[in-house]
Amino acid sequence: MGIYIGKRILSIVPIVLFASFLMFLMVRVGPVDPAEAYLAAAHIHPDDDVLAAKRHEFGLDQPLSVQYLQSLMKIGRLDFGISYISNEPVWQEVTQRMTATVQLALSSILLAILISVPVGFLSAIYKNGPFDYFSRVLAYIGACIPIFWLGYLLMFFFAVQLDWLPVEGRGTWQHLVLPSFTLALWLIAIYTRLLRTTVLEELQESYVRYARTRGIKERIIMLKYVLRIAILPMITALGMNMGKLLTGAIIVEQVFSWPGVGRYFVESIINRDIPVIQCYVLLAAFIVVGCNLLVDLLQLYMDPRILRKGRAEQ
Repeated sequence: MGIYIGKRILSIVPIVLFASFLMFLMVRVGPVDPAEAYLAAAHIHPDDDVLAAKRHEFGLDQPLSVQYLQSLMKIGRLDFGISYISNEPVWQEVTQRMTATVQLALSSILLAILISVPVGFLSAIYKNGPFDYFSRVLAYIGACIPIFWLGYLLMFFFAVQLDWLPVEGRGTWQHLVLPSFTLALWLIAIYTRLLRTTVLEELQESYVRYARTRGIKERIIMLKYVLRIAILPMITALGMNMGKLLTGAIIVEQVFSWPGVGRYFVESIINRDIPVIQCYVLLAAFIVVGCNLLVDLLQLYMDPRILRKGRAEQ
């Protein structure tokens, strides 16, 4: 177990290094000069002498290998530089906004799980019944509606017409309702159909028939055996989507003016704030890989056969 976990953790290192190298090349080889972008954000005329001085300050006149090693050392210290717009440390600003993004992501995931698990499970149990048709319609709607359109629709109905919830911003739990549901609906559509399919497949397995012949109660078979195995693909999808949500639900944050990392990233692209863009890309890579690792470990806990299969392949 410990060796398997250690190998999975070490596998993160080359992925993050590759992401950092790719980001480094995009900035250094790309058409946007970091020194010129800084001067433009500071409203300073970029003549040749000022550009040369700023490139020397940023270390852009050094060999690429030296620049990359220096950038890795700074990343190890969580030093992503100073924002061109606010003149504040980038890591400090990102961590401040990450709290809002984490709050929105976790609430959306929790809402999606609370709805999709019972709906998907019951639609498989009562296959081709009225509830199953209802779940199919719900999944179809959730998969087809554009997120931005749903956000504006909910905002118009619940905030403008009924005046039940605030339109934008972050503060109380009421500010969290509309963006959370907007972000959770497409997750509900995915998880409901996925869980329904896997439950139907598990019901055809021999262990279910064997458990029934032994006289085990149907409720125990469904909850203790079938659901535990059928939920594994959903956990995999959950990990992949969790990484996306934590790195910033950009559209939802823009629609509801949610002060998260995604909205901050969009503003940085518009302003060509290169240090913020670099920090976001590397943070996104690390979070996505980290979430996938957590999902693998959770699957290993729920299904020890994965570890035995890995040992057999070795």
